[in-house]
Amino acid sequence: MAKLRSALSRVVLPLILSIFFNVGAASAVDGGKYLVYIGTYTLGTDGQEQAKNTGSKGIYVYRYDAETGDIAPLGVAGETTNPSWVTVAPNGRFLYAVNEVGNFRGPNSGGVSAFAIDRKTGKLMFLNEVASRGADPCYVAVDKSGKFVLVANYTGGSVAVFPILADGQLGEASDFIQHTGHGADPQRQEGPHAHFIDLSPDNRLAFVDDLGLDELLAYKFDNTKGTLTPNDPPFTKLDPAGSGPRHFALHPSGKFAYVISEMAGTVTVFSSDLAAGTFRQKQVISTLPAGYKGPKEDAEIEIAPSGKFLYASNRGDANSIAVFRINQQDGELSLIEIVPTEGKTPRSFAIDPSGKSLLVANENSDNIVAFRIDQKTGRLTSTGKVMHVPAPVCVKFLKID
Repeated sequence: MAKLRSALSRVVLPLILSIFFNVGAASAVDGGKYLVYIGTYTLGTDGQEQAKNTGSKGIYVYRYDAETGDIAPLGVAGETTNPSWVTVAPNGRFLYAVNEVGNFRGPNSGGVSAFAIDRKTGKLMFLNEVASRGADPCYVAVDKSGKFVLVANYTGGSVAVFPILADGQLGEASDFIQHTGHGADPQRQEGPHAHFIDLSPDNRLAFVDDLGLDELLAYKFDNTKGTLTPNDPPFTKLDPAGSGPRHFALHPSGKFAYVISEMAGTVTVFSSDLAAGTFRQKQVISTLPAGYKGPKEDAEIEIAPSGKFLYASNRGDANSIAVFRINQQDGELSLIEIVPTEGKTPRSFAIDPSGKSLLVANENSDNIVAFRIDQKTGRLTSTGKVMHVPAPVCVKFLKID
């Protein structure tokens, strides 16, 4: 019976997907149009299942026009548990989400879910879910070839790679690496906490931020086997100790890299040698207002497509986006402004691919606020457009023309 079900799956699922994609492709809209997917917490923050239900059902979707700034809700795209980070495959056909829990199919593992995308409606068709191999996965990326998914497990302190099958489903892990050690802070850095993983533009290297180790790690990535091998040297330590690196951004030139540190409330600037996979720290700059005395809980970092400006989000009591100018000669940052996000706990944000708008997800006020980006100065101006989503924590764009 199991073999029969497997055989039917191999025949029926491709047929369903063929119909699914053809319907969506026939109605792709004009240029400058995007689908915007919103990852949320359905069970409360940080995978704590005992927390009060947030009211979210999973992944939400909006239609967005980059030219006019118009945003239209399309409802729930797909129901799933704690999809705190989502990403879209390079072919635009599949979406992958972490399920940030600690007990998927037993203790000490979260999940990773695969969906097919209907480009007409924005709806997601569930394909399958696999164990992430570590508790509370918090970041997911797809390699440039679209053949593998890479995941960072926060509480598990590990990273894993999963093959993408022809129908978009995920196979079992092709590689798994457990980080070891601890950082300077005995409460927050008692062990490893992998918080970010993504690939270099040429797909050769995977970069990982580990908040618990104060390390920016580099792995050589084999995109034929889906394996990771520690680079030589395998990591760069952040200074000062106790910074708590969270997310990473690479300058379009490839010459500079930036890490936002959750615990220190800073951005660290590195010169980068992508051929060697090495980084050299050269500047640390605060993301917080002068005289700020509240908790330091930085979250997201992103560079404008022009490469001229960098944006970083402050949670805690700051609830703001720090805007920096990037020196094109040495990559160093200078503060332009700090802008309130018109909500609480800006856990994540995203700049649309045209570089015209920034959408910020305010987790604890259940809203996403749209800002226009001044192309000359980098400054942010609220558009007055607000999307209401329960516990939003991730924003991803998909161009659909």
